[in-house]
Amino acid sequence: MEFPKAEIETLWCPWRVEYFEQEKPNPDFLADAARTSNDAAHLVLARRKTAFLMMNRYPYSVGHLMVVPYRKTADASSLGDNEVLELWALATHGQNLLRETMKAQGFNIGLNLGQCAGAGVPDHLHLHLVPRWNGDTNFMPVLAGTRLLSEGLRGLYDKLIATQERLAANRTSQP
Repeated sequence: MEFPKAEIETLWCPWRVEYFEQEKPNPDFLADAARTSNDAAHLVLARRKTAFLMMNRYPYSVGHLMVVPYRKTADASSLGDNEVLELWALATHGQNLLRETMKAQGFNIGLNLGQCAGAGVPDHLHLHLVPRWNGDTNFMPVLAGTRLLSEGLRGLYDKLIATQERLAANRTSQP
């Protein structure tokens, strides 16, 4: 069998056009999401007093979430105890949502602090939560430097919100 080069030279990723059509990428998209009253437009899933959980609009893999403090800071040591606790609580909440919704089996969780460490937004720290599955490696990143995303953002957002509502209802109905 011959390698199907022609079939994989074009990948359909319609959500990427939003990024490329921007005249100038918004460096304050996290601060905008923190202040918005339209959570769905900014893909915000949950809010707490000092931090919030949102989907990554340009994910490494399907279900890539970010936990963000409302306060804009690049320095993890400047976070207060409540901010650290809420960041971690939202990370575990995100894991629960991804396990229930997408059957995630593992997670990569991390901070990229500083531009040299790969921070795309170096002045507003955020915790990345990337779901993983056993056997989820594929040939695309190796051969073409390309990631495959199997589900659109809006459809997954709706599923995660529905899971969150179901989990909250189950908690309140338990004695």
